[in-house]
Amino acid sequence: MDSGASRAAERDAAAVIRAEVDHGVAELVRDPDRPQSWTLLLDGTAQSHVDLADPEHLEFEYVRRIAHVTDLVAVPAVPLRVLHLGGGAWTLARYLAATRPGSAQTVVELDAALADMVAHRLPGPGDSDGLEVVTAEARTSLASFAAGAYNLVVLDVFAGARTPAQVTTVEFLHEVRRVLAPDGVYVANLGDGAPWPFLPGQVATLGSAFAELAAIAAPDVLRGRRFGNLVLVGADRALPVHDLVRRAAADPFPARVLDDAAVRAHAGTVVTDATAVPSPRPPAGFWGQ
Repeated sequence: MDSGASRAAERDAAAVIRAEVDHGVAELVRDPDRPQSWTLLLDGTAQSHVDLADPEHLEFEYVRRIAHVTDLVAVPAVPLRVLHLGGGAWTLARYLAATRPGSAQTVVELDAALADMVAHRLPGPGDSDGLEVVTAEARTSLASFAAGAYNLVVLDVFAGARTPAQVTTVEFLHEVRRVLAPDGVYVANLGDGAPWPFLPGQVATLGSAFAELAAIAAPDVLRGRRFGNLVLVGADRALPVHDLVRRAAADPFPARVLDDAAVRAHAGTVVTDATAVPSPRPPAGFWGQ
């Protein structure tokens, strides 16, 4: 191999970092358009995208939509107490550390080796910045947190590109409600598509736990034309729907926002621990599979 080919091979190797972690094979793939940006994949499924130079840059559409919620649930720049169920590469935690400095954040990640890889390869906020990483299963971790401890709880948990059954039930949401402050907000990312085997149950379950709901998704997903991410929001206070509409419409890939009545129109049957199943498997090739 000549020296030019050798240097090219070294660049290619540096652009992809692979490691065995506790629950599969993790890959960090450098973004060729943003040199300090990386995409995290787990067993071929894209989990996170982070820009180490600009944590306010959010590449994934659904993360941007969740960020709109985090921007609007409190006065700008005011610190929040946030629980992230599902860690990935801590994209949203990094964003909040930048946009709401001083926020006390807890990231719950099941895979300890993955969390170590992220901390080593993609350094970001740490203990001194108010970020704590806890190795645990998302639902069981809730018992270790104090009642009313968080202003915001974000669920973004996937196992094999599917939301696990144990975090889809009314019993799970009762545990979430316990750790939320009275005016707290719950946000969940899920995947589904027509003929909607999953969404109606999740709407009914969330609606049984919270007084106000909202949802954000791409128009073609809501019309049933393709599988995709849906962001569900629940709270016991008015949600900033009008401001969410404005922000979602201005995104590079505009989304629709559904208010409480429009979300509840999709409700099916409340999901319990006895009836829960994981979210549907996405189509081949979706989320980088």
